[in-house]
Amino acid sequence: MKKISNKAYEAELARLQIELVKLQEWVKNTGHRVAIVFEGRDAAGKGGTIKRITEAMNPRICQVVALPAPTEREKSQWYFQRYVAHLPAAGEIIIFDRSWYNRAGVERVMGFCTDEEYKEFMRSCPEFERMLVRAGIQLIKYWFSVSDEEQERRFQKRLTDPTKQWKLSPMDLESRKRWVDYSKAKDDMFSHTDIKQAPWYVVNSDVKKHARLNCISHLLSLIPYEEIERSKVVLEERPPQRGYVRPPIDDQTFVPEVHSKLV
Repeated sequence: MKKISNKAYEAELARLQIELVKLQEWVKNTGHRVAIVFEGRDAAGKGGTIKRITEAMNPRICQVVALPAPTEREKSQWYFQRYVAHLPAAGEIIIFDRSWYNRAGVERVMGFCTDEEYKEFMRSCPEFERMLVRAGIQLIKYWFSVSDEEQERRFQKRLTDPTKQWKLSPMDLESRKRWVDYSKAKDDMFSHTDIKQAPWYVVNSDVKKHARLNCISHLLSLIPYEEIERSKVVLEERPPQRGYVRPPIDDQTFVPEVHSKLV
């Protein structure tokens, strides 16, 4: 597959991020509610795509939810309860970096839930999502698909990159051994939860840059946003500052400018 050049990628990403800002303003002004679920294989590129979606947006409008493992108290609650607390209010976009689908994936494969809990999830999840849609939440679900060979290449790269070694958690290493088990779990999950009201959209993520652009373009196509006319901002001349004497600079503690020596 021919890969997009860095120059073309940066130009298209910049264009799409401008559209995302327009989308953000439309959501804010109309009170639209959007919940986006990102799921997929470890090292499939979900985090990188989420980062590109959010980096130009207002974090008060577009928020990322990445919940840790449930506490003992949360384990005793209705399974969906801790996710409900993070659903969008009017004028918000909520991105779930992993979601309630943990039960159909890692919990199922690693034995963190019982067979009955798993079966109940498969029964109740479609109804839960239909309830969200009926309540006026636009629910969008993405599955990032990466080949076995590409996932292994990314795992190997993380071994030598100090900034990415934290991504090699014990759970990631265990999932690496269970490719087939995760494939079966994903197939079963799709068979129950790929519903008309909230279908799964699969993103081919063997090429990260392609995956990011394709996902953002598709996301923009799903929401009927329009550009909101904003009042033109004018920076008036600042009035003269009188009656203020700055304290001596030596009285303040500055961060050492160590990098100025590298210029």
